[in-house]
Amino acid sequence: MKIQILGTGCPKCKKLADMAEKVATELGVDFEIEKVTDIKEIMSFGVIGTPGLVVDGNVLLAGRVPTEATLKELLQKAVK
Repeated sequence: MKIQILGTGCPKCKKLADMAEKVATELGVDFEIEKVTDIKEIMSFGVIGTPGLVVDGNVLLAGRVPTEATLKELLQKAVK
């Protein structure tokens, strides 16, 4: 599973990256996390508000940090 965190390195972006790593580890899935900080690349996903969460090329979330439970649900669905 490729997890991309879209954002310029703000505290919310860092929080989402840390949470995604924790949840993916708890789910026991193979994953890699990439932090995408280039504005043009972020916009290529159609994301205007950061942070954004992209899993295997699909934008799952943008403009907010989800609760840990919501993030877990999103990642579980992405694994299936």
